[in-house]
Amino acid sequence: MRPTVLLWDIDGTLLSTGGAGRRAMERAFDRFAGRPDACEAFSFAGMTDRAIIRAGLEALGREVTDGAIDALLAIYVEILAEEMSLAGETRVHHGVLDALDAAARQARCAVGLGTGNVRAGAQAKLTRVGIYERFAFGGFGCDHELRDELLRIGAARGAARLEAPLEACRVVVIGDTPKDIAAARAIGAESIAVATGTYALAELEACAPTHSFRDLREKGALEALLG
Repeated sequence: MRPTVLLWDIDGTLLSTGGAGRRAMERAFDRFAGRPDACEAFSFAGMTDRAIIRAGLEALGREVTDGAIDALLAIYVEILAEEMSLAGETRVHHGVLDALDAAARQARCAVGLGTGNVRAGAQAKLTRVGIYERFAFGGFGCDHELRDELLRIGAARGAARLEAPLEACRVVVIGDTPKDIAAARAIGAESIAVATGTYALAELEACAPTHSFRDLREKGALEALLG
């Protein structure tokens, strides 16, 4: 098997939190700026946490600085932990556990995250459903605000774990939004699009992913994942 780095998106791909992330972000803006409605005009799908906060501050006409973003992120992470402890609608999407099991059985496969969540946010969400320890590394929203750049970082970390040059590795991004597909293409990776989030299968296929499935139970999904 060619050395393979799998980079999994979280929200809409691995799991659904029933809106806990958005609720936490709204509460963070309320505490920071007295405006829980800062992000009501846009979808979070495919966005990094830092980009969400930047857009929210701009929507409020507030000065956008790294300090303001960092302060809001700290509040958000604190509130997210509380929201996740209460989130009754959190669930892992169909086919995910079998896919993770299959990947774990491959000796030359590094299973990591490629997510716009900051690391602490990723931990809070995945710990809630008992799968955080399945991911040994990742590229996170705290590594870079741009999705393609955090994926590039995650891919390099995965290659290092495999003790292989990155250029010798097959890199696969698994996501549920057009932004995941575009970012995978930008770093020269394969993409597997799953229609388990807010985008329909036809919308994802219009973005020309390498592979696309309704969910990971579909025939051919594991073969696409593991090559």
